[in-house]
Amino acid sequence: MNIVVQKYGGTSVGSIEKIKFVARRVINEKEKGNEVVVVVSAMGKTTDNLINMSKEICNNPNKRELDMLLSTGEQMSISLLSMALEAEGYKSISLTGFQAGIKTQGIHTKNKIADIDVRKVKKYLQEGKIVVVAGFQGINEDGDITTLGRGGSDTTAVAIAAKLKCPCKIYTDVDGIYSIDPRVYKEAKKIDYISYEEMMEMASLGAGVMDARAVEIGCKYNVPIYVSLNTGDVKGTWIKEYDERMEERVITGLTISENNLMITINNVLFKSNNIATIFERLAQNFINIDMISQTAPANGYVNVSFTASKDDLETIKDVITKIKDEILGINISVELNITKVSVIGIGMMNQSGVTAKVFKIFAENNIEFKQVTTSEISISFAIDSKDKQKAANILAKELNL
Repeated sequence: MNIVVQKYGGTSVGSIEKIKFVARRVINEKEKGNEVVVVVSAMGKTTDNLINMSKEICNNPNKRELDMLLSTGEQMSISLLSMALEAEGYKSISLTGFQAGIKTQGIHTKNKIADIDVRKVKKYLQEGKIVVVAGFQGINEDGDITTLGRGGSDTTAVAIAAKLKCPCKIYTDVDGIYSIDPRVYKEAKKIDYISYEEMMEMASLGAGVMDARAVEIGCKYNVPIYVSLNTGDVKGTWIKEYDERMEERVITGLTISENNLMITINNVLFKSNNIATIFERLAQNFINIDMISQTAPANGYVNVSFTASKDDLETIKDVITKIKDEILGINISVELNITKVSVIGIGMMNQSGVTAKVFKIFAENNIEFKQVTTSEISISFAIDSKDKQKAANILAKELNL
């Protein structure tokens, strides 16, 4: 039995007409002789609208109840798509995350997939049915509905493909992976193939096309992932295992991440337990820290800065209030207009001079950066958001992206 997992995002199923179009694409895959599992997101802006409704009740709603609310968006999509397939004469069944056997763990609104029991999915495939699964959701050990956070439907699709040992095709509103977001830089080049490692780095550093967790699962279980346009047969991008040809490109991509803030904690008495306290309290509240910097000690005191997601602003404020009671004399500043610019390429592992080149480009164009972090295959800079477009244009041009 040849199986293919397809995934369609919110834009793809944003109206009844679009859902009917997706149904025809799914049927085309079925007509090729493949059994098909389809993972879908909520329609259009449904999830955002539900979040806004919850915030009309309170600024920081109960996370369990928020998961219960948000999961309804995908249930609408799967039922409508299944109806559309049935209307075309094809047997179909829709499954929520729980019904599809998706078991999760972690905190509400940010759960991770622990395992998937695909026996029910396989049973329906063997019966000749097209199986439509709700992305973004599952059920935890307490029997509560959970959600997987941003990009969760990508993760759902690739995880199901991993369990079914088949390819995963992600259909979205762009026709593949680009060296840089074409909305930011119009001359961006489409990439025919990219390694799991590079795609994970790009996704984690701000590329919105794929979720980093999804690519990580693809890499771990060697799931071929194809990303292409949801409205036609335009050639897309394959995300696959690394091969030596990929080293020919020193720089593969440039990402821009805007949903960032930077917190600076000034006047911290320089003791290792003080630094540990700050980050322990943040970790206890499940705040994902990105970039970190610390000044050299001056008169026994240091300043500590870190970046995080703006989505966690209210929680961070609560944590900082408590930290002030534990570490006396500190003061806090918050910068909301922070953009992270990252240069990524697996060829950087064996090529020197990339960091120096980027520093020089910034210096020549009066772009100041607040923090820098590096990995084997990436360099990231935190800059003022007002310089975002200038930095993107200059780096893309100079690095031939």
